[in-house]
Amino acid sequence: MQDPFMTTLGMEGEILSPGRARTRGIVRPEHLNLHGTAHGGFVYTLADAAFALASNSHGVRAVALSTHMEYLRPVQAGDSLEAIAEEIHRGSRTALYRVEVRRGEELVAWFTGWVYRFS
Repeated sequence: MQDPFMTTLGMEGEILSPGRARTRGIVRPEHLNLHGTAHGGFVYTLADAAFALASNSHGVRAVALSTHMEYLRPVQAGDSLEAIAEEIHRGSRTALYRVEVRRGEELVAWFTGWVYRFS
């Protein structure tokens, strides 16, 4: 499962199990900001895409209600990033997800998001 925006940015995604998903991407020169590090929007999109895949993995349409992102370390061109989304809580109408963005073993960003689940 992949959306056109992920494709445009060179990202790949997969559902690992219900409520769990992974996205991957390599930071390219066009993903950099004016400081020469990865634009926060690139890192956010990687996390958000994993969140979307995980939250829609149950066969019920889910859309974001709110998200929060913490950037912990700068990311450089050429860095390979992986985002793993995990379901923390799933109710009948809402669900909470946590996403870790890593460069190898190093945690570079932390994301949480709530979705509304249509049933």
